[in-house]
Amino acid sequence: MKLGLHYWNFSTPADPAAITPTLAETAQIAEQAGLSSFTVMDHYFQMEAMASVDEPMLEGYTTLGYLAAKTERMTLGLLVTGVMYRYPGLLAKIVTTLDVLSAGRARLGIGASWYEREQRGLGVPVVPVGERFERLEETLQICLQMWSDNNGPFNGRHYQLAETLCVPAPISRPHPPIMIGGGGEKKTLRLVARYADACNLIGSSPADVAHKLDVLRQHCAAEDRDYGSIDKTVVVTRPALVDVNAFVAEVADYAALGVTEVQTMPDRYPVEFAHELAERVAPKLVELG
Repeated sequence: MKLGLHYWNFSTPADPAAITPTLAETAQIAEQAGLSSFTVMDHYFQMEAMASVDEPMLEGYTTLGYLAAKTERMTLGLLVTGVMYRYPGLLAKIVTTLDVLSAGRARLGIGASWYEREQRGLGVPVVPVGERFERLEETLQICLQMWSDNNGPFNGRHYQLAETLCVPAPISRPHPPIMIGGGGEKKTLRLVARYADACNLIGSSPADVAHKLDVLRQHCAAEDRDYGSIDKTVVVTRPALVDVNAFVAEVADYAALGVTEVQTMPDRYPVEFAHELAERVAPKLVELG
């Protein structure tokens, strides 16, 4: 079972000057402990459901570029890119840049975006949910075309590109893995079956994840897609360190469902969290195989 660290909060420690060294040290400890991935959010305001909206938040891809220089092995990505925040052609170039600078460690995590307060606050167009999913599908198509040998035009309903040139090409082969985040049963999981290398689900419970994976299996059958070719990843909402045995038991339940990677979120000073994760949790997950 792979373990990833999702770094969602830049408020601890409180001194803004400490954000950079804390982020770097946390990522390096995580990598030394054998964690497989390090992710940050694609938000510009802190999520109100998690903390105060005016708490510190950094732009995601700039943050990952910094981490690419501070780490050597971990996969780097956003959990997950909001489709409305970047034109698709530019997004493909941004992810390619990260992949090249990190020596092939980029992953495109992407979703339909939802946080209207930050969108309205910063002037990002707010469109109906149905249109967001149309744009998400076109974005996936554009990224895949830019990461192929086809440099020709793309003509979609929402996006028109005269050229899909992407030089240099990503180091990852055949392209940076695409992970679609979300558990929407009608649209999101259908897009996973059609385009993605991985899905990312919220681990509210093993029973809920089992249901979502059953839905994904049905979409794969309809799309003539090999269900087994899709990596299943889960954000575990249970705190990792409050009750380590309970956390590991829940992860074991996810492993039994075919999940191959789980992500956990710091609930305390990030460096302390990474140290304890390395000492108390990571070795137990290795035992799960």
